[in-house]
Amino acid sequence: MRIRELTGREKQAIRRLVKTMCANYDDDYGCLPLDCDCFMFGKAYSGGALCKWFRDAVLPLDAELEQIFTGGIAPDMKPCTVCGTAFPLNGRQIYCTDKCAAEGRRKSVAGNVRAYRERKRECNQLALEKGRSIKAFELQNSDADTIYLEGAESCHKN
Repeated sequence: MRIRELTGREKQAIRRLVKTMCANYDDDYGCLPLDCDCFMFGKAYSGGALCKWFRDAVLPLDAELEQIFTGGIAPDMKPCTVCGTAFPLNGRQIYCTDKCAAEGRRKSVAGNVRAYRERKRECNQLALEKGRSIKAFELQNSDADTIYLEGAESCHKN
């Protein structure tokens, strides 16, 4: 679970839940079992200790808050595809920083090059199996996008 600072709306939701739904809270006296102010009002981060009553009885009433405190990410946040860090939703953005975007692009390009080399290797192997030189085979079929060998699978030229 990643610990992060709670947003203002999340803090408001905690305060609202405690005031309206917690059986151990009274407006005049605060937390009745502890005889002090409810410490959930001062909660600033998603990690750390929670009031047992709040965690067991009140938190399940708000699915978004429960997701935040049990290890999920907020509904208005999205995980970065490279590092997994949560960041605010912003259209189709999939990376949290420019550094992660560069790393994601590097991995994508490396995967594309690897796939290209594999397709090229398969094509060369098919040509050699038919007893033709690879260069002659490529020149003979240079105008076609897909090369078909007799009794063999197709070989894409990309």
